[in-house]
Amino acid sequence: MVDGAGLVGGPELFGREFSADPYPAYAWLREHAPVYWARLPSGVSAWLVTRYGDARRALADPRLSKSPRGLWVGEHASGRVGIPGERGAGVMTHLLNLDPPDHTRLRRLVSRAFTPRRVAEFEPRVRELADRLVDGFGGRGGADLIEEFAFPLPIFAICDLLGVPEGDQGDFLRWAGMMLHTEGKRGGVGRAVKRMRGYLGELIHRKRSDLGDDLISGLIRASDGGEQLSEEEAAAMAFILLFAGFETTVNLIGNGVLALLRHPGELARLREAVVAGDEGLLASGVEELLRFDGPVELATWRFAAEPLSLGGVRIGRGDPVLVVLAAADRDPERFRDPDRLDVGRGDGGHLGYGHGIHYCVGAPLARVEARVALGVLLRRLGGLRLGVDVGELRWRGGLIMRGLRSLPVRFAPEQVTERQ
Repeated sequence: MVDGAGLVGGPELFGREFSADPYPAYAWLREHAPVYWARLPSGVSAWLVTRYGDARRALADPRLSKSPRGLWVGEHASGRVGIPGERGAGVMTHLLNLDPPDHTRLRRLVSRAFTPRRVAEFEPRVRELADRLVDGFGGRGGADLIEEFAFPLPIFAICDLLGVPEGDQGDFLRWAGMMLHTEGKRGGVGRAVKRMRGYLGELIHRKRSDLGDDLISGLIRASDGGEQLSEEEAAAMAFILLFAGFETTVNLIGNGVLALLRHPGELARLREAVVAGDEGLLASGVEELLRFDGPVELATWRFAAEPLSLGGVRIGRGDPVLVVLAAADRDPERFRDPDRLDVGRGDGGHLGYGHGIHYCVGAPLARVEARVALGVLLRRLGGLRLGVDVGELRWRGGLIMRGLRSLPVRFAPEQVTERQ
């Protein structure tokens, strides 16, 4: 075999055809090269882990460090891994880049502020935002569900949750747009990251003397044995909740709606349940959409802190490892008939939001947003269908996330229902 651009006897990785449907290539890797040293589009090489069992073990293995410091400094310093612009913006000190004990301390402090109760209480606000967005395009009979719904919904939601004043939220929408629409142009992404980080730092400084009920105020209040988050740590944490929270939710809604539109039987089944008020099937459906074509294709970077064996392959100290969540969640050794969408599957266990100590802290909020968003769309938009041929859809570039550039849809304006 040769590196990722062309496997001997196997599929090509990372091209346009692969981006549109990576699952056949991942199936081949699972069978023939489940732990594979691949050359990535950025020029960096890394181990790709594609089987469910190996992936789950890797995600929880303390020998796979989240911090590249002292392990992989050269390529990391060149800005080829991690969040574009995070080094220049001073947001490196967050949960995605830390190991215990620093990770343990920060996660415990963040968990004190980002509670299940706070997320549950926020659900009516998410529904209000979703309904308002549908009101904006419902009379037209068509919309780009990414640009007009899936993208603004989580931005406004997380801004509200963090405590960003309404008058400033348009700036975040613009900065987030720069991050999504300048793929391959790391300078543009870096500028957006720097502006977000600078704003959050100023907001945290102001809120220290005027605490409220928002999440940033909660981060400031959070303490553990008298130890609090520093302003830098609080700003980095607020940034990563915003950064990771908005793009994953954009992709979850977009990918999920597309999957349902391509499986009309499951779409009708879920719509019937939504209209009947069956929240159980809606929750199950969100989990299945996370498994079937989730928003995070590969888990964020890990680095071998010592030599180790994974899937029968020897991994050297300092080697970067990327767990392919999309491949693991279609592994037939774990999921029966894994390429079939079944909104009532209900067996759980997918890795869509990770596993182990780095399991996504924002997953409860993302699930609420996705459940509310899908419920509003299915309940209010009668005759929902794709507005273009599937072959015309394009996927955004990038390694970690998987999401559509746009999702044109049509629906019957006379069947658009009022808010509940």
